[in-house]
Amino acid sequence: MKLVLRIAVALAALYGLLVGILFAAMHQPPDRFGQFMAKLPGPSFLVLPFRQLWMIARAGKLQVGDAAPDFVLETTDRAERVQLAAHRGERPVVLVFGSYT
Repeated sequence: MKLVLRIAVALAALYGLLVGILFAAMHQPPDRFGQFMAKLPGPSFLVLPFRQLWMIARAGKLQVGDAAPDFVLETTDRAERVQLAAHRGERPVVLVFGSYT
């Protein structure tokens, strides 16, 4: 019985370690997180609480009514860079994420 208990504790510790590593990876910039996810075996999505960790790790701190944080983006043709703060107070700014294909 002690052997079964030791195995259960070891498996629980291993599971906790894997969840901690995944959670830490989710806090990395997108390129580093993508590199990590590329090496993660597919069946781990069935075992690890991916969705719950993702919702916590990427929840953010903005509330409704807060001003958007400033950022700089390149135009699609890479000819210029556009900064959000340059348009603050002028007119509404709309960001479209996705694909038109």
